[in-house]
Amino acid sequence: MSIIVTGGAGFIGSCIVRTLNDIGREDIIIVDNIASTDKWMNMRNKRYIKYVHKSEFLKELPTYSDVEVIIHMGAQSSTTERDFDYLWNNNFEYTKALWNYCAEKQISFIYASSAATYGDGELGFDDKMNIDNLMPLNGYGYSKQLFDQWVKHQAVEKPAQHVGLKFFNVYGPNEYFKGSMASMIFHGYKQICEFGSVKLFKSCHPDYEDGGQLRDFVYVKDICNVILWFLEHKDVSGLFNIGTGKAQSFRELAEATFHALDMEPNIIYIDMPEHLKEKYQYYTQADMGKLRGVGYKGDFCSLEEGCLDYVKEHLAMNYRIY
Repeated sequence: MSIIVTGGAGFIGSCIVRTLNDIGREDIIIVDNIASTDKWMNMRNKRYIKYVHKSEFLKELPTYSDVEVIIHMGAQSSTTERDFDYLWNNNFEYTKALWNYCAEKQISFIYASSAATYGDGELGFDDKMNIDNLMPLNGYGYSKQLFDQWVKHQAVEKPAQHVGLKFFNVYGPNEYFKGSMASMIFHGYKQICEFGSVKLFKSCHPDYEDGGQLRDFVYVKDICNVILWFLEHKDVSGLFNIGTGKAQSFRELAEATFHALDMEPNIIYIDMPEHLKEKYQYYTQADMGKLRGVGYKGDFCSLEEGCLDYVKEHLAMNYRIY
């Protein structure tokens, strides 16, 4: 039996492949669109049987006979992407095709949703709420919301196991090739090395001081452990938040990065770009009751713990691939 990981050369996907390798699984098919990026470097230390370009994958998929699960991490994940037709085809239609295949073959399907579906958070971040009430702030979040709603209302057949994961702010090794969409820990580390300081956005909201904007920062290695748990518990399906359940500020994030380098914090606050002001989330915090309720007992790193591991074991080791 084989495991398919789409986006397997990307940030979260390649970490999942590493975690699978670590438990002895090498029967992995990686699907991605590496093109002229350096994402291939995330594959160098992995063991897998095949790489397939995403444009060829849907044509090849019917020829596979021994697939155990599709772990679908491949997507256009930029929150600033303006081409909605591209988001529709890449994040919605492509995911539907994979869902339908898994439903037909009655195999497991685990896919990436997003906390971006919650919009400004006015309704909270509870994965047990009615998802039809959510109002995402950008096209990326809406493309993820559309698929979650399609599953709820229009999916006629369901895979044997179907798991949607609403990722909150993920950080960690192998995000080195994400450009502007990499985490603030990665960008902050680079700024510290070059300038000795970190730049954070000023707040444009009266309830939040500069650097006090809050996010639920979740370490990618913890996400991999959650996915392993779902692979071991094929009787569990649903749409789940994946965060830590604790919001922390960007100031705390910057301070944790400095402390991991044994340096005193030096934070500079800059104006937020105009194009972000109306679409900026000031607070996210995952309600983790649903995941805990189905039996997941694993721990999640605090921001300080995850940052220390990330900086010491990866960033300060010449961006060591996980």
